[in-house]
Amino acid sequence: MRYPKPLKPNGTIGFVAPSFGCGEEPFRTMFEYAKDSFAARGHGLDLGPNCYEEKGIGISNTPEACGRELTEWYCRKENDALISCAGGELMCEILDYVDFEKIRKADPKWFMGFSDNTNFTFLLTTLCDTASIYGPCAGSFAMDPWDQSLKDAYGLLRGEIGEVHGYPLWERGGMDLEASLREKDPRAPYRLTEPKVLKSFVGARQAGPEEEIAFRGRLVGGCLDCLANLAGTGYDGVRAFADRYREDGIIWFLESCDLTVMAMRRAVWELKHAGWFGHVKGFLIGRPLHFGEEIMGLDQYWAVTDLLAEYGVPVIMDADFGHLPPAMPLVSGAVGEVTVKGNEIGIRYEMK
Repeated sequence: MRYPKPLKPNGTIGFVAPSFGCGEEPFRTMFEYAKDSFAARGHGLDLGPNCYEEKGIGISNTPEACGRELTEWYCRKENDALISCAGGELMCEILDYVDFEKIRKADPKWFMGFSDNTNFTFLLTTLCDTASIYGPCAGSFAMDPWDQSLKDAYGLLRGEIGEVHGYPLWERGGMDLEASLREKDPRAPYRLTEPKVLKSFVGARQAGPEEEIAFRGRLVGGCLDCLANLAGTGYDGVRAFADRYREDGIIWFLESCDLTVMAMRRAVWELKHAGWFGHVKGFLIGRPLHFGEEIMGLDQYWAVTDLLAEYGVPVIMDADFGHLPPAMPLVSGAVGEVTVKGNEIGIRYEMK
């Protein structure tokens, strides 16, 4: 596994828009504030040509233009780390125009983003053996002051921290609430009202409230909406990846955006039957955007737990990542040591 060098105190941050850009409000203003925050911390800024574009369908520009920008900005020497402008809907369409061979040969650098950016964070790890950060996109750093989750993401970029821990409260309401808050105040903090409650399973058994669970493996995953879309395509290198790292074993981190609980179940079934869960050591399942949904008696827990029970490994539900903030930044490709007890979760990263 290749690990990028930490972002230096005066290092330059590159920004790209392989999914949505920051051309429309309130995202444009959020991006401006985020750039100010990074500049105030001593960083140079290197903007890709699509950051303010809104010409594409579900992405910032044409698939060709987005794929070209991502390849060039990853490989160029003028920046030291990349942060994606935003998530979106159809980043999968740019993959045919991303030069993964060129990226594989380039010096590794941190790329950070989440949601639709799974199409790159996941493939950097599984196809290029290069670590990435499944974490906040650029606009989130407009917040003043930064939430602890943003401090954690920045700390990982800088190489200042090697572990993350869950957060006591989370924000209910999803993207509609986020958009409303940002329209009123682009620098507004999260509205944290809900106490975090983890539900932990080992095989088919739900863990007790005082039971301590610990497991270790190489982390990989992302947004389930995107991952199911990649399964079985020419970009599916998962079985070979899992075989390469069989001695470490794999910890899957999965979260969902648009998927209903029925669609979540279908997606997990698809990945299972695509052979993705070989050498698995555990599953981290983030809070789904459809939190609390129930369809025909199926809830977000039953949607996945009985499909995964046969592996006999820990399955930690409603973990602190995904589309309901705050979210722990997750280092895709790193070896993670996960500890869970009650509602407390921590992940220590080994860059090996």
